[in-house]
Amino acid sequence: MRLLHTSDWHLGRAFHRVNMLGAQAEFIGHLVTTVRERAVDAVVVSGDVYDRAVPPLAAVELFDDALHRLAGLGVPTVMISGNHDSARRLGVGAGLIDRAGIHLRTDPAAAGTPVLLADAHGDVAFYGLPYLEPALVKDEFAVERAGHEAVLGAAMDRVRADLATRARGTRSVVLAHAFVTGGRASDSERDITVGGVAAVPAGVFDGVDYVALGHLHGCQTLTARVRYSGSPLAYSFSEADHRKSMWLIDLGADGSVTAERLDCPVPRPLARVRGTLENLLADPELSRYEDSWVEATLTDPVRPADPMARLTERFPHALSLVFAPERAPDDPEASYARRLAGRSDQQVAEDFVAHVRGAGPDDRELGVLREAFDAVRADDAVREVAR
Repeated sequence: MRLLHTSDWHLGRAFHRVNMLGAQAEFIGHLVTTVRERAVDAVVVSGDVYDRAVPPLAAVELFDDALHRLAGLGVPTVMISGNHDSARRLGVGAGLIDRAGIHLRTDPAAAGTPVLLADAHGDVAFYGLPYLEPALVKDEFAVERAGHEAVLGAAMDRVRADLATRARGTRSVVLAHAFVTGGRASDSERDITVGGVAAVPAGVFDGVDYVALGHLHGCQTLTARVRYSGSPLAYSFSEADHRKSMWLIDLGADGSVTAERLDCPVPRPLARVRGTLENLLADPELSRYEDSWVEATLTDPVRPADPMARLTERFPHALSLVFAPERAPDDPEASYARRLAGRSDQQVAEDFVAHVRGAGPDDRELGVLREAFDAVRADDAVREVAR
């Protein structure tokens, strides 16, 4: 069976101040053409179809168009909700849409109930694991402590239990939206950290033939059977070196996996440039970026006048301006920025406690901080679902 694995469409999202709906529509057209020309048997979409719980009308219309075009090809599509989606909204009408071959899996309780598709070699069971917010699903999965590994492990136990009841030789595909250990993050993914740990080990998916992951925006191979497709478009300058693509997966009669990476259309290349404003305006080596979307990091010790206006004279598609003045190592502002770079909210809070008290938090206080941050994230998740 030939599968096309994609995820993280984020319909309705802008890139800085650029409306991306046209580029997203171009991707949908490319997806439909690929399905037709490469004789795809099933499409899997691993979450974050929309960029937010209540998407703009134009994004809903584009999604509706995508569903109609895929259904018109007669090729089954299986998709799950991600942490940006409203599972309830995305899942409205799922029972009716099933009849058109579009299978929306947004209910965590149905993790062990597969979509069964067949080819000449027998059944392939597709299990959809929507994004599992631990605080919201821990009771459903009867786990003692809310955490990503615990709830995802419990969901996979249901998958393996159901698979054990299937005819011998039934192949299996899992769609999941999670941060799996070994994956590389970018700046455009929403934090899903709980209990100080966001990642789950790839071994949690043992026992199935292919795992189609969503959430991280870079295309990645964690194992031959566990892969991220990444987002089809870049949504932050941290993705400037990404090659945006989808996975074309051939699932053999014995469950073997053969993967081919298919490129997605690029609306405009990204570039990150760094230096003083005068150097950026004069360096001939940077001429190749004059038609790119540009993020410029200025290292001038004093902020120059009208930097963006001057930059756009050379780089008309400059979108982002970052100030990182070069400072002496003993400059207080430089050392503070270095201390904060790459640190989580909890680590920053721990550093603050140590700064004002002279000693860092003890184990009990660490637990209080962790619970406080988890409570804030859980409240955010509940509000997102309720929107």
